[in-house]
Amino acid sequence: MTISGKAMVCGVMGNPVGHSLSPMMQNYFAEKLNLDFVYIPCNVPDEQVGEAIKGIYALGFEGINVTVPHKQRVMPYLLEIDEAARCIGAVNTLVRMEGGYKGYNTDAEGLFRAVKRQGIEVSGQDCLLLGAGGAAKAAAYMLMKHRARSVAVLNRSPEKARILADEMNRLFQRETMKAMDLSEYPRLDKDSYLAIQTTSVGMHPDIGYAVIEDPIFYEKIHTAVDIIYTPAQTRFMELVKQGKGKAVNGLDMLIYQGIIAFELWNPDVRVTDQMTDEVRKMMEEQLYRQDGMERFKNDAEECNTHRIYGSRKNLCGKDAGKKDGP
Repeated sequence: MTISGKAMVCGVMGNPVGHSLSPMMQNYFAEKLNLDFVYIPCNVPDEQVGEAIKGIYALGFEGINVTVPHKQRVMPYLLEIDEAARCIGAVNTLVRMEGGYKGYNTDAEGLFRAVKRQGIEVSGQDCLLLGAGGAAKAAAYMLMKHRARSVAVLNRSPEKARILADEMNRLFQRETMKAMDLSEYPRLDKDSYLAIQTTSVGMHPDIGYAVIEDPIFYEKIHTAVDIIYTPAQTRFMELVKQGKGKAVNGLDMLIYQGIIAFELWNPDVRVTDQMTDEVRKMMEEQLYRQDGMERFKNDAEECNTHRIYGSRKNLCGKDAGKKDGP
């Protein structure tokens, strides 16, 4: 990959961004398409978002992705905001224009492309939406835009669920979405659902948890998407599969929202399915390595804890009742 002095510069801003897989993905696309393009991570403190937007414009950035916790914070500093981003209330992609940037939200359409790639139909489906936060709002917008038949929003705070449902019903001018307390799931009145899990429950490192554990609940789910992609299979996904449903994680959503952003910055090119498959494999391998390193670190810390507190057997396989060494 050769980068000239005229290269298009893009990046990702957040706090933190050290974990981001986007530089790997975006630079890979540029290399495969033989583009003079570079994509870099930019860690931006919460109180310096406005200065960062001015700075990247002055530096000539063509665009930038925005990740947590800045998706709402950037909005006051943009010249224009795309309709979908305004409706969702969050921006994750900036595209340079004269005098500043226009903000887009590619999460909703990225989720739709991901489910479509998996052969999952949205139109005419009875749906469950678990959660009512920012990620849930993008998912709700996607479900409404692509004409789900019904959407039940389940959340621990029923008031937040009601606000989301009312906003989407008003926006799309139809009473498709209803709010429910998470504990009210036994009252679900449909026999089979497409479910989208948008909470952080079960995300690494707090794996092994699901928002609902009742196996009877999962018998009603024919297909599910968990937007989490670390771990690759969450407890929620396991329970769906035990109930004989299909379950996929959120890695494809991450990939497709990035593809949409890449094509906004490079409107004359298209990322192929083959490139998408190749980058997915690269990202899965990277996540596997990261997970292995984290597990090793955790095991080492637990080993040390056992050694300090004198358990009978520590994880290093040594008898804690004996001194280390001669």
